[in-house]
Amino acid sequence: MLKVDKEKLMTDIKTILLDAEDLLKQASTATGQQATELREKALAQLAQAKEKAADIQVVVVEKGRMAARATDDYVHNHPWQATGIAAGVGILIGLLINRK
Repeated sequence: MLKVDKEKLMTDIKTILLDAEDLLKQASTATGQQATELREKALAQLAQAKEKAADIQVVVVEKGRMAARATDDYVHNHPWQATGIAAGVGILIGLLINRK
Protein backbone atom coordinates (compact mmCIF):
# COMPACT_ATOMS: atom_id res chain seq x y z
CA MET A 1 0.00 0.00 0.00
CA LEU A 2 2.96 2.33 0.60
CA LYS A 3 4.01 2.03 -3.04
CA VAL A 4 0.87 3.88 -4.16
CA ASP A 5 1.76 6.83 -6.38
CA LYS A 6 0.54 9.91 -4.52
CA GLU A 7 0.54 12.10 -7.62
CA LYS A 8 -1.63 9.61 -9.50
CA LEU A 9 -4.05 9.37 -6.59
CA MET A 10 -4.35 13.15 -6.35
CA THR A 11 -4.92 13.42 -10.10
CA ASP A 12 -7.56 10.69 -9.91
CA ILE A 13 -9.34 12.46 -7.08
CA LYS A 14 -9.34 15.78 -8.94
CA THR A 15 -10.71 14.10 -12.08
CA ILE A 16 -13.42 12.32 -10.12
CA LEU A 17 -14.45 15.51 -8.36
CA LEU A 18 -14.59 17.43 -11.64
CA ASP A 19 -16.73 14.68 -13.17
CA ALA A 20 -19.04 14.71 -10.15
CA GLU A 21 -19.31 18.49 -10.34
CA ASP A 22 -20.23 18.27 -14.02
CA LEU A 23 -22.86 15.63 -13.29
CA LEU A 24 -24.38 17.76 -10.55
CA LYS A 25 -24.53 20.76 -12.90
CA GLN A 26 -26.30 18.62 -15.49
CA ALA A 27 -28.67 17.29 -12.82
CA SER A 28 -29.61 20.83 -11.79
CA THR A 29 -30.95 21.56 -15.25
CA ALA A 30 -32.44 18.12 -15.87
CA THR A 31 -35.80 16.95 -14.63
CA GLY A 32 -37.45 13.71 -13.64
CA GLN A 33 -35.68 10.38 -14.11
CA GLN A 34 -32.66 11.91 -15.87
CA ALA A 35 -31.98 14.22 -12.91
CA THR A 36 -32.21 11.29 -10.51
CA GLU A 37 -29.78 9.22 -12.58
CA LEU A 38 -27.31 12.08 -12.82
CA ARG A 39 -27.45 12.70 -9.07
CA GLU A 40 -26.86 8.99 -8.39
CA LYS A 41 -23.85 8.98 -10.72
CA ALA A 42 -22.47 12.09 -9.00
CA LEU A 43 -22.90 10.47 -5.58
CA ALA A 44 -21.08 7.36 -6.82
CA GLN A 45 -18.25 9.56 -8.10
CA LEU A 46 -18.01 11.32 -4.73
CA ALA A 47 -17.91 7.97 -2.93
CA GLN A 48 -15.05 6.91 -5.21
CA ALA A 49 -13.17 10.14 -4.43
CA LYS A 50 -13.68 9.50 -0.72
CA GLU A 51 -12.15 6.01 -1.12
CA LYS A 52 -9.12 7.40 -2.92
CA ALA A 53 -8.68 10.07 -0.23
CA ALA A 54 -8.79 7.33 2.41
CA ASP A 55 -6.04 5.49 0.48
CA ILE A 56 -3.88 8.61 0.57
CA GLN A 57 -4.54 9.01 4.28
CA VAL A 58 -3.37 5.45 4.94
CA VAL A 59 -0.15 6.08 3.02
CA VAL A 60 0.56 9.37 4.80
CA VAL A 61 -0.15 7.94 8.26
CA GLU A 62 2.07 4.91 7.64
CA LYS A 63 4.95 7.07 6.36
CA GLY A 64 4.56 9.30 9.42
CA ARG A 65 4.79 6.27 11.69
CA MET A 66 7.89 5.04 9.87
CA ALA A 67 9.55 8.46 10.26
CA ALA A 68 8.65 8.56 13.96
CA ARG A 69 10.10 5.05 14.46
CA ALA A 70 13.30 6.00 12.64
CA THR A 71 13.67 9.15 14.73
CA ASP A 72 12.99 7.24 17.95
CA ASP A 73 15.55 4.58 17.02
CA TYR A 74 18.16 7.23 16.21
CA VAL A 75 17.60 9.07 19.49
CA HIS A 76 17.85 5.83 21.48
CA ASN A 77 20.99 4.72 19.64
CA HIS A 78 22.69 8.15 19.62
CA PRO A 79 21.42 10.12 22.63
CA TRP A 80 24.31 12.61 22.81
CA GLN A 81 24.23 13.40 19.12
CA ALA A 82 20.46 13.91 19.30
CA THR A 83 20.88 16.22 22.29
CA GLY A 84 23.56 18.19 20.45
CA ILE A 85 21.38 18.53 17.36
CA ALA A 86 18.42 19.67 19.47
CA ALA A 87 20.58 22.22 21.27
CA GLY A 88 21.97 23.51 17.98
CA VAL A 89 18.50 23.88 16.49
CA GLY A 90 17.33 25.65 19.66
CA ILE A 91 20.23 28.10 19.52
CA LEU A 92 19.60 28.75 15.83
CA ILE A 93 15.90 29.42 16.45
CA GLY A 94 16.79 31.69 19.39
CA LEU A 95 19.18 33.69 17.21
CA LEU A 96 16.58 34.03 14.47
CA ILE A 97 13.94 35.21 16.96
CA ASN A 98 16.31 37.79 18.49
CA ARG A 99 17.14 39.24 15.04
CA LYS A 100 13.74 40.91 14.89
